[in-house]
Amino acid sequence: MKKVLAIVMSVVLVLGIVCAFAACGGNGGDDTTTADTTNAAAASDLAYIKDKGTMIIGVTEYEPMNYKDEDGKWTGFDTEFAELVCAKLGVKAEFVEINWDTKTTELKTKTIDAVWNGMTIKEELKDSMDISDAYVLNAQVIVTKAENAEKYKDAEGIKEAAIAVESGSAGESEASAVATNVIPVKTQADTLVEVKSGSADCAVIDITMAKAMTGEGTDYEGLVYTGSLSEEFYGIGFRKDADTCAEVNKIIDELIADGSLQKLADKYGVTLAE
Repeated sequence: MKKVLAIVMSVVLVLGIVCAFAACGGNGGDDTTTADTTNAAAASDLAYIKDKGTMIIGVTEYEPMNYKDEDGKWTGFDTEFAELVCAKLGVKAEFVEINWDTKTTELKTKTIDAVWNGMTIKEELKDSMDISDAYVLNAQVIVTKAENAEKYKDAEGIKEAAIAVESGSAGESEASAVATNVIPVKTQADTLVEVKSGSADCAVIDITMAKAMTGEGTDYEGLVYTGSLSEEFYGIGFRKDADTCAEVNKIIDELIADGSLQKLADKYGVTLAE
C-alpha cells in the first residue's frame, strides 16, 4: 500500500512540474507579443524620430531657404517651415550642413532624418526617398553680369558659355542639357562667386536664390537673372517607405489651411505651389 501511495505521489509531483513549465511557456507567448510590438515600433521612422526628440535636417547654405543670420543661427523659409512642422510633431528641429551629392546616402544611414532645403522634386529621386507634396514653385534661371544680360538670356544664348552650377542640382541638369562647358561647384552661392569673379560667364540656379542674392542692395549688385530654363517644385525628402512623409504632408495641409505657410512665403518672398 505504501508502495502504491509513493507511486501516486510521484505522478502528482511530475504533473505539477509539467504544468509549471507549461505556465512558463504561456508567459513566453506574451514575450513574443511584446517583441513583435517592439519590432513594429522600431520599424516606424516617425517613432524613431519622436523617441530621440529631434529631427535632424540636412541643409546647404541657400538664401532665402536656409542660411545663417548674423549670430550664426540657421534661418530662412525652409528653416522656419521645418520648425513649425517639428513643433506639431513634438520634436526639435536640428539643422546640419550636408554635401548635396550625398543627401540620399545620409538619409539611408540615418545621419539625417530629412532633406529640407529647396529640393527640386525629380522622378529619379523618388526611387531612393519619399518626397512630400510640392510646397513651393521654383524655376531654374540664368544669372550673369548686368552688362551681359542680353547675351545670356535663354538656352540658345548660353550654349557656348562657361556655366557655374551646384553639383547634383536641378540647375546642373538643365545647364548640361543645353551646354557643354558646365562647371560644378559645391553650393549655389558658390556659383555667384564664380560669375562675379569672371571665372564663369553665367550660372544656372533657383529663382528663389536669384531673387534674394542678386541686384541692388545685395553682395552681388552687378549680377542679374535673365531667362528661365524650366519651372519646377520643391519637396521635402524622407527615408524611403517610411511613415514620416505622410504625417508631414498632413501638417503641411494644416499650415496651408490656417495661413501660416503663406505668411512665411510673404516674409521670404517665395511662391507657394498650388
